[in-house]
Amino acid sequence: MRIFIGGAWPYANNSLHVGHLAALLPGDVIARYYRKKGDEVIYVSGTDCHGTPITLKSKKDGIDPASIAKYYHNEFNNCFQKLDFSYDLYSKTMDQFHKDNVKKMFTKIVENGYIYPKVIQQDFCPNCNEFLSDREIEGICPYCGGLAKGDQCDNCFRTLNAKELLNKHCKACNHKTILKDNNHLVFALSKFQDKIQNLVNQSNDRWRLIAINETLKYLNNGLIDRDATRQLSWGVDTPIKGYEDKKIYVWIEAVLGYLTAGMQVAEKRNIEFFEFMKNDDFLRTYYVHGKDNIPFHTIIFPALLMALDLNVKLPDYIISSEYVNFNNEKISKSKGNGKSILELLSLYDSDTIRYYMLANNPEKKDINFSCEALEKEHNTFLVGEYGNFVNRNFAYLVKKFNGYIPKGQMDCNIREIIEKIYYLVGSEIEKGNMRSAISLIFDLVKIANKYYDEKKPWIQVKEDIKSFNDTTYTCICLIANIANMFEPFMPKSSHKIMEMLNMNINEWKYVSIPSNIQLKNVDILFNRINSSLNEKEITKIKIKK
Repeated sequence: MRIFIGGAWPYANNSLHVGHLAALLPGDVIARYYRKKGDEVIYVSGTDCHGTPITLKSKKDGIDPASIAKYYHNEFNNCFQKLDFSYDLYSKTMDQFHKDNVKKMFTKIVENGYIYPKVIQQDFCPNCNEFLSDREIEGICPYCGGLAKGDQCDNCFRTLNAKELLNKHCKACNHKTILKDNNHLVFALSKFQDKIQNLVNQSNDRWRLIAINETLKYLNNGLIDRDATRQLSWGVDTPIKGYEDKKIYVWIEAVLGYLTAGMQVAEKRNIEFFEFMKNDDFLRTYYVHGKDNIPFHTIIFPALLMALDLNVKLPDYIISSEYVNFNNEKISKSKGNGKSILELLSLYDSDTIRYYMLANNPEKKDINFSCEALEKEHNTFLVGEYGNFVNRNFAYLVKKFNGYIPKGQMDCNIREIIEKIYYLVGSEIEKGNMRSAISLIFDLVKIANKYYDEKKPWIQVKEDIKSFNDTTYTCICLIANIANMFEPFMPKSSHKIMEMLNMNINEWKYVSIPSNIQLKNVDILFNRINSSLNEKEITKIKIKK
């Protein structure tokens, strides 16, 4: 199988928070799983560097937008590396390769007749003497009466059109805006209404329900054509004559980053990317993102692929996460609330963070993040169940047998259970169901602990050495296979177990352990977190940037 996985591109205007992590982690699990199966995987993401928020931040802070984007890109990349993300490429939209190929694709869409010119009435600030983008406009939301930007209400989170706002004014100078004609290019999104509807109809259980419902809201209202260009100084230049003063709208060029990043990976592997992405039964595509990015992945991106007419496979699996809340409030980078990934990494091990955000992933409903809950689950499951099983088996062999694994027979019933759970966990990962997948592995951990307690190897070693050898060998095989299953979720601890076993396991199937091998550098798998930091203490932590 060929597998393409695209993780949503975080926007370079503030630090990443736990909501981003919850949305993006499933992509890494899926990539690691398929690599273990021996499939050809391209897993990409990158930093979204262009658009109005960065332009506004640049004006406010007196720093050029490229420096801002580069700063956050480096921070994001550092976070992903520390969290053991296995991207084949983590790119950025300000790279020349991306810009050059986006312009080629934009031109192709124009040639195919899906982008056309239109005179648009756009908000203009007479005081600043410039056209304003939606984020540069403030006003009153017509639906809830709250303060809103030109594209979204900060109070009810409804997506808006700047024309809908009441009492509009320029965000920079507070002057009332006027409408003025401006020449733009427009993407004919409405032409894809029926095709997008068919795509949703065929999604079955491959799209999360929230993605289907959100997409149907737009389809039921009727898709409308969208501006393809913006009056901005920062972005990808429009390659069409007569529109040189415009930039390609970020909603086009950012999602096309999946293609440009994939092209770069394919180029390094000396394969043809669009042959890899061709629409056949040997390719599966996954797009992993948060709830607020759904329409860009279920409507905009598929429409652009159709407009390019390259026989590229449309999204198979839409893995949309719902919100992670903090104190029952939606986490927002613009609001600066919630927990940043940098904060978490300063407090906890990467596997602890990955485990908690995957075991409690917001797959079907919003979740509330809590450091106390994270610590409790770490101590209960990682230390008390999983770590305890590993430690008491390994420690006993080190203490009594100099670390040598005895020559014994694998319990046939346990092997059958392991093989069944491999299949069940793999099926859940393929569907993007991280919570149930990780729960199944912990079911095996519980079975392992029960097996150990019932067999009582500490008694067998005195009364029946053959039974002890069989029990211990079975337990060591359980440890190896549990670690192998956990590797896509918690790679650090899994690799630690592989090192102690002096083995390199990289396949998704039952693994047997050679007998009479010696354990190496045996150590505690997880340390208990003894004291919970309260919220006031956490907010005092200073993050070095």
